[in-house]
Amino acid sequence: MMQNPWLVAILLNTLLLGVAFISPKKLLTPMGYLHAWVLGVIVWGCLGWQAYAVMLVYFAAGSAVTKVGLAEKEAAGIAEDRGGVRGPGNVWGSALTAAICALLVWLTGLTSAPILGLSNSQVAQLLILGFVASLSTKLSDTSATEIGKAYGQRTFLITTLQSVPRGTEGAVSLEGTLAGVVGSLMLAVAAWGVGFIPAIGIVICAIAAFIATTIESLIGATIEDKLPGFTHDVVNIVNTLIGAVVAICLGSVPMS
Repeated sequence: MMQNPWLVAILLNTLLLGVAFISPKKLLTPMGYLHAWVLGVIVWGCLGWQAYAVMLVYFAAGSAVTKVGLAEKEAAGIAEDRGGVRGPGNVWGSALTAAICALLVWLTGLTSAPILGLSNSQVAQLLILGFVASLSTKLSDTSATEIGKAYGQRTFLITTLQSVPRGTEGAVSLEGTLAGVVGSLMLAVAAWGVGFIPAIGIVICAIAAFIATTIESLIGATIEDKLPGFTHDVVNIVNTLIGAVVAICLGSVPMS
C-alpha cells in the first residue's frame, strides 16, 4: 500500500492533469493547469485527502458560479476574461494563502517544540482553520461578485453607497452579499463534512469570510489598479490572507 503522501500527490495530480488536458471542456488555461498541479501536490502532500477534497469543492463551485448568467454578463461586458477560464494568476490569487497554510502545517509537524506557547497540534489546527477560511473567503468573493453581476437589482459603491452599474469594482448588492454568505458556508460545511474542521469552524469561517470580503470591496473601490502592482490577483491574495488571519485569531480565543 502506498504510504508516501508526496508520491500519492504527484501521481494523482499528474493523472488529473492528463485528464484535464484531453477533456474538451476547459476550466483553466494550459499554464493554469500546470500551476494547479503544483498547488494540488502541495495541498495533498502537506494536508492529505481532506484538504484536497475541500480544494476540489472550492474549484468546482467557483467555476460553476462563474458560468451563472454568463451570456448576460458577456453582453454587458462584465464577464470574466476568457469566458471564465482561469490562468496562473487566478490560481495563486485564489489559493496562495491556502498553500502557505498547508506548508506551515507540514513544517509544524517537523518540530516538537511549542510555538508561541501552543502545542504543535493546536498550531496545526489553527492553520487548518486558516486554510479553510481562505478558501471560504475566496468562494464568498467569487459568489458575491458573479451573482451580483448576474442578478443584482440595486448595486451600490461600498464607500459612498451611490448607485453604480453592475460589475463596478467595490460595488455590492443584496443578492451578491447573500450569495457570498452562502458560498462561504458551503465551503466550510464541506470541510466539516469530511472531518477537517470542528462545527464551530463553520461559524468562524463564515464570519472571517464576511469581514474579509467587505474589506476587499473597500480595497476594490479605492486602491485596486491605482497603485503600482496592486492588481486584481494581488487583491485576491490580500483578501484570502485577511480571511485566514481573522479565522486564526477567532479560533485562538478559547486557547488564550
